[in-house]
Amino acid sequence: MANFLNNILFIFQRLNWLSVLDILLVTLIFFMVMYSLRDTQAMVLLRGVIFLVVALVLLTTVVELPAFSWLVRNSLPALLLSIPVIFAPEIRRALERLGRAGTINIKASGRGQAARVDFQKVIHAIVEAAARLSARQHGALIVIQRTDSLEQYMETGVQMNAEVTPELLLQVFYPDTPLHDGAVIIADGRVVTAACVMPLSASGVLNKTPERQMGLRHRAALGISEVSDAVAVVVSEQSGSISIANAGRMIRRIDPERLENILGAFFRPDTTTPRNVLMQRYFPHLFKRKDE
Repeated sequence: MANFLNNILFIFQRLNWLSVLDILLVTLIFFMVMYSLRDTQAMVLLRGVIFLVVALVLLTTVVELPAFSWLVRNSLPALLLSIPVIFAPEIRRALERLGRAGTINIKASGRGQAARVDFQKVIHAIVEAAARLSARQHGALIVIQRTDSLEQYMETGVQMNAEVTPELLLQVFYPDTPLHDGAVIIADGRVVTAACVMPLSASGVLNKTPERQMGLRHRAALGISEVSDAVAVVVSEQSGSISIANAGRMIRRIDPERLENILGAFFRPDTTTPRNVLMQRYFPHLFKRKDE
């Protein structure tokens, strides 16, 4: 025990501000990696990799196995090169989030009160359409562009460039119509395209929910929110429940009034509230610790 305390004291005596900074940087890197992999299938792969590494270390150090140790030493470089390939989607998503971190949403100062009224009208139309679609149990996916461009996803759909009205959205998502199977993208207060193909989420968030029947619309909503800062509104075809997704998170079973409040907070022209504050305000249950 005395030797252990002496060793600890010796380590602390050699610490300086550069050593503390070095430790903090390494800790920050590990934290960012673990944070970017949360609620993804990559977390399962990471556990498997850690288990494999620990097992190999134990086998090569505790037991004398020359041939196996030679194989592990020569295979380690190949395993290190395979890590970027295995975790490519998560690495890309983390870099995209890093690139969006410095994005500043610059809004035209000349819009004034008229633009505010127009955008409130758009939000009201979306909420009214979602409520009526929910009552009829017609599935829908409405993606609202923010600062990140959705041009590549607009190219997969049918150009419309129409005014946002509840009647238009109801007609688009009416079952068995040509445009109902896909997403509507709204940008600059107009319905730009319909029947758009969205990227599916690789996150494990939906797999952890009690309702496992959520289909492609919910995965597409999460997917587009993972690769952009867009807000996606989903209406379930099975239950008629309304959900909203942003930043890879989803909140389900919301009523139209709450939907209007959330959209108003995200798209208010003069808002100065940071995005993470909005997320914690309207998605509070997603920020609770697992042991709570």
